[in-house]
Amino acid sequence: MTENRQNPGIARPAAEAGGEEAVSSPAAVDKRKAAVEAAAERRKTRAAEKLRENLLRRKQQSRARRAGQADETDGLPAANSSQPDD
Repeated sequence: MTENRQNPGIARPAAEAGGEEAVSSPAAVDKRKAAVEAAAERRKTRAAEKLRENLLRRKQQSRARRAGQADETDGLPAANSSQPDD
């Protein structure tokens, strides 16, 4: 390890110091790209699934509101208390 010139006292690996550079084989790079793409695909699938669940839940809530009585309260019911807490 060598000392970092911009931040004296902070050491950094020799590969970053300009000496030896880390070399990756093309197979390792391809493997890493495939892993990144697979992770991105899993994220997209999970996001789509969550969006579908959210949409179904909102539709169900909307139907429940239409089927029931309308709320006649304005604001928070606890805020309209006639008795002071003092």
